[in-house]
Amino acid sequence: MEFAEFIKVPKLDGVVLRLPFKEPVEGTLCITGHHLFLSSRKTMKEELWLEHSAVDAVEKKLSNQNGGTLTLKCKNFMIVELDVPTAEDCLQIAHSVESLSNIHNLSLKYPFFYRANFEMLEDGWTAFMPESEFNKVGSSDQWRISYVNNHFEVCPSYSYAVIVPKSIDDETIAKAASFRHHNRFPVLSYYHKENGRAIIRSSQPLVGPNMRRCKEDEQLLNATLNRGKGYIVDTRIQSSAKMAQAKGGGFEPEQHYHQWKRIHQPVERQKYFHEALIKFVEACMDFGSSTEKWLSRLESSGWLNNIKEVLTCACVVAQCVDKDDATVLVHGSEGMDTTLQVTALAQLILDHDCRTIRGFEALIEREWLQSGHPFADRCAKSAFAMTKQRNESPVFLLFLDCVWQIWQQFPCSFEFNEDFLLMLFEQAYSSQFGTFLCNNDCERKKYKLASKTVSLWSYVNRPEVLEKYINHLYQPNQSPIWPSVAPQSLEVWQGLYLRWKIDRSGHQDAWKEIFKVREKNKELKLKANRLRRQMVLLQKEAIEAELLQPCAPNIMEVEDEDTGLSAGDS
Repeated sequence: MEFAEFIKVPKLDGVVLRLPFKEPVEGTLCITGHHLFLSSRKTMKEELWLEHSAVDAVEKKLSNQNGGTLTLKCKNFMIVELDVPTAEDCLQIAHSVESLSNIHNLSLKYPFFYRANFEMLEDGWTAFMPESEFNKVGSSDQWRISYVNNHFEVCPSYSYAVIVPKSIDDETIAKAASFRHHNRFPVLSYYHKENGRAIIRSSQPLVGPNMRRCKEDEQLLNATLNRGKGYIVDTRIQSSAKMAQAKGGGFEPEQHYHQWKRIHQPVERQKYFHEALIKFVEACMDFGSSTEKWLSRLESSGWLNNIKEVLTCACVVAQCVDKDDATVLVHGSEGMDTTLQVTALAQLILDHDCRTIRGFEALIEREWLQSGHPFADRCAKSAFAMTKQRNESPVFLLFLDCVWQIWQQFPCSFEFNEDFLLMLFEQAYSSQFGTFLCNNDCERKKYKLASKTVSLWSYVNRPEVLEKYINHLYQPNQSPIWPSVAPQSLEVWQGLYLRWKIDRSGHQDAWKEIFKVREKNKELKLKANRLRRQMVLLQKEAIEAELLQPCAPNIMEVEDEDTGLSAGDS
C-alpha cells in the first residue's frame, strides 16, 4: 500500500486555519503520508503541524457558497477548524485524513519513518531493563530474576524477565502460570525496603465453579510472605468475582490460601472508562455555561468517581504494606488495567524515587510497558471517535489523572511538573517514538522496535529537554504521601481537559515568575553564604593578628625600683 493512494489533494492554497486563542490564519495546506501542516505566507512559518495519528475524528460541513469547513477533533482534545475554498477539496481532504489516521498496519506508522535529529546521550530502549531495576524493586535475599518467560512462551504479555521468590524454581512457576487468566502468574511489583514487605500483581485464578486447586500457585504466593501476613486486594466487587467464577475464573478460596485475607476494593472495569471519558469531555466542551449545569454534567459522567475509586484502592494497598506490615497481592480479572493503575499509584505514594523524573519513567516501564498493558488497543481512539472499538479504554489517561491529583495536593514532592504528565498523555496516543507502540514486549520484539524506532526516553532524558519538565518547587520528600480522596480534594485537570477552553498563558507566566523568584533566591543564598564565609575569615584573621601582637607591660604591676613594692602594694 502506498500513502499516495489516500492523498487526493497533496497541496491546497487559500485554506484558513482556526485554532483556540489564535487569530485565523490563511495559508497553504499540505498533506503527507504522516502529517498535515499549514504554512502562512504572511508569517512565513508553519502554523500547524499535526500527525494524522493524533486525529480522533473528522467532521465536514459544506456551505452554500461552494466551500466547506473541516473540523479535526484530536486525541488530546484539541479541535482544529479548516475553511477550505471548495466543497470538492473539503471532501477529498476529509477522506484523506480519515484514511491516513486509521491505518492499522504497524510498519506504516510514523515511528518507523522518524529519524532522530538530536544527539542521543543514552539508548532509551536499554535504560530501564529488568536487571538494572532489580536493585530497586527486589532483594537478593528473598527474590531473584527469572527467565522462565525468556521466549514469551509461559506468558505472552509479560516481559522476558520477571522477579519471583528465590525459593521457587522455574518449573513451579510455569505450572502456576497455567492456573492464572492469560497465564499472568504472581510477580513482584514493589519491594518495601523499610519492612521487607512487597506488592505482588497477577490476574485472577482459574478456580471455576468446580473449585479447581493449584498447589504450585499456593506455594508461589506463600513464598512471597517471608513469615508475615498477606492481603489479596481484589479490584472487583464480590458479586463480579463470583460471576467470574461461574465462567471459569474467580478468586482465591480461603481454605487453600489460609495465610491470606481477601479484601474487595472495587474499581470500575476498564470497559466503562471510555464512556465516562466521552461524557466528561463533552461536559468540558460546554465549559462556560451555567455553573450548576456544568457541575451536574461532570458528576454524572462518573470520571471523577473513577479517580476516587482508583486512588482509594491504591491508598488501601499502600497502607497495608506501610502501616499494617503486610504483603499485598493485587488483581482484578486480567491484571492488565486497573491492577496496574493501583500498583503503580501505591508505589508513587510509598516511594519518593517514583516521584523523580527518572524514577517515574522507570515506573511506567516496569508497571505498564513491561507488564503488558495493551497500549495499542487501549489508546487506538480517544473521546471523539465516532466508531467505537472493542478494546479501547483510557486506562493510562486515568492513571495520569490520578498522578496529577496527588501532584496538585503535594506540589513540592514531585521533581516533574504538569507539562511532563501532559507530554506522556499525548505520546501514548500519538508519537514519533516507538515506546508506546504495540501491546506488550513480545510484540515489540517481533516488530524490532528497539532497532527500527527511537525510544521516547532517548529524547526526554537530555538536559535541554528535561529543563522543560523540572518542577522548580521540588523538595525531596523521603516519607510516604497520603492523598485525600474527599470530593472537595479532587479537581478537574484544567491543564488537560480545559486547555483549549481557558487561556492559560497567565498560568504559564506565573510559573515563569516562580522560576525567576526561585533562581533569585538561590543567587541570594549563595551570596549570603559567600559573605558569611568572608566574615568568618576576617574574624579569624583579626583574632590571629591580636594573638601575634607583643603584650604591653601593665604599669600597675611594674615594681617600684626604689621601694621594691609594686604600684598596687603602695
